Amino acid sequence: MATKKKNSEEKCSKEMLLGFYRTMVRIRAFEEHAAECFTKGMLAGNIHLSIGQEAAEAGAFAAIQPQDYFTSTHRGHGHVIARGGDPKLAMAELFGKRTGYCKGKGGSMHIADMAKMNHLGANGIVGAGQGISAGSALASKIMGDDSVTVGCFGDSSTNEGTFHENLNMAATWKLPMVWFIENNCYGVSTEIHRVTNTPDLATRAAAYDVPFAVVDGTDPEEVYWAMTKAMDHARSGKGPFVVEAKVYRYQGHYCGDPAVYRPAKYMEDALANDGIEKLGKKLIGMGVKEEDLEAIKKAAQEEMDEAVKFADESPYPDPSEVTDDMYTADNERCVAR
Repeated sequence: MATKKKNSEEKCSKEMLLGFYRTMVRIRAFEEHAAECFTKGMLAGNIHLSIGQEAAEAGAFAAIQPQDYFTSTHRGHGHVIARGGDPKLAMAELFGKRTGYCKGKGGSMHIADMAKMNHLGANGIVGAGQGISAGSALASKIMGDDSVTVGCFGDSSTNEGTFHENLNMAATWKLPMVWFIENNCYGVSTEIHRVTNTPDLATRAAAYDVPFAVVDGTDPEEVYWAMTKAMDHARSGKGPFVVEAKVYRYQGHYCGDPAVYRPAKYMEDALANDGIEKLGKKLIGMGVKEEDLEAIKKAAQEEMDEAVKFADESPYPDPSEVTDDMYTADNERCVAR
């Protein structure tokens, strides 16, 4: 039922590992630029960053096919970048500009893009995406579109009733759904094991006879193989699969949270297991030149500089448009017809 490690014979090519590295560096560069803009007062509202979780996101989304759907969370910028989204449009959404993914009306916690990413939306409500992902998987089964829906969420949402209700029905109806838990061990300021009686969260899937895997979220290769297995399982008609990636959240819950509730050892372990640094060393050991890795980092910084410039110079939405785009039934997956 459960898998803890990838098969030792499963190895990614150097080119694929470089792809992971590029995605991870771009996610971190985006988040660091967003943090800088926030501290300068350039953004309205607050932002939740995924610095430290880049390896899990890069590995997971490399296993997702173009026809697949996904839901995201309040900590979802990395999912957009890993899915191939446009950093300019994402940054503009953080800025509340009309050039953003949701015309500036969604902001950091509500980026969505059905047109190009099959992104069903980020969500500021803990666990709310679980029902949306299950509903999307049900739509795929009814329509027979060969798509899998990936629901991304954090550790604390596994304590919500929606986790159990939706996983139970998805298992009963054998829906093409994969749930991806990024477990950074903290829900706001609460350490997950203070409120959960199991060392791993994905093991809860066993209650519904759903297979699961628990992997090192600082290793994109391990995450990729677990997600590939999960996606194949769901796409083949066998029902849902749950993957838990153990990750670290470098910042506090939100940008500016000093995270004094965490022990010093948490960040010591996090920095010692930094996914970008570990993969960089592995690539150098495979013959990649250090200057090539530095070039990837430089390109990412320049790309995000352009994203900030684009967002800063973009116009705000016109006040007359405030109620536009608030609800639509004009898509084939909507049940309100």
